[in-house]
Amino acid sequence: MRPLSRWIPLTLDVPMRPLLILKTGQTQPSLRTQGEDFEDWIRHGLDGAATLTVDVTAGQPLPELSSCSGIVVTGSPAMVTDQAEWSERSAGYLRAALACSLPVLGICYGHQLLAHALGGVVGYHPQGREIGTVDIRLNAAHGGDALFAGLPARFPAHATHSQSVLQLPPGAVLLASSEHDAHHAFRVGQLAWGVQFHPEFDARIMRTYIQERQQDLRREGLDVEALLGQVRPTPEATRLLRDFARLARQGV
Repeated sequence: MRPLSRWIPLTLDVPMRPLLILKTGQTQPSLRTQGEDFEDWIRHGLDGAATLTVDVTAGQPLPELSSCSGIVVTGSPAMVTDQAEWSERSAGYLRAALACSLPVLGICYGHQLLAHALGGVVGYHPQGREIGTVDIRLNAAHGGDALFAGLPARFPAHATHSQSVLQLPPGAVLLASSEHDAHHAFRVGQLAWGVQFHPEFDARIMRTYIQERQQDLRREGLDVEALLGQVRPTPEATRLLRDFARLARQGV
């Protein structure tokens, strides 16, 4: 029998539960033809975190919440106010995720869906569309926030949306605004965030959105050339994805 002193303890590697990317729509056709979509950019921003993508618009089943370490909800060309079956089912899933303290990050449509799921009001913005690289202003509440603490008081972020969160859910903490949109970021509880801007976008993606929608933008009285000229890198916004992955790993 081998002496106990020579035994080597066996350590089992327990795989990290993946972050669920809840896919609620597709990006612009020209970007999809290059093999890119929301989940690809989000996955890149999550900085190597294990992920599982579920396309709820295609009827793919939602996994057991216990199998995920957190949820990121993508943007979408759909409108929350249409209350599509897949969207309302996803809203119920997000309520269940919050009930079991699972970290959630909603992006653009996901931001609006999270607000809707928790009793907020979503609708078309009275001043119309917001698109391009916009200045985000943090309010005083961000200083004690696990995700937003450490960000500068103002930073650029890419945005494209016609609907907005017009009224925050009960108990939500407002974290950030833009000149156009009062509710650009909020938190509910300690583990659920909504951001109207797109932390997964880079300048190339933002320019593509402006260029592909330029006819609509001109019709709406927007200056396409000025919008394109204002597009710039958004490193502070981008870091939110990496930081969210870190929080999910830590189980904060």
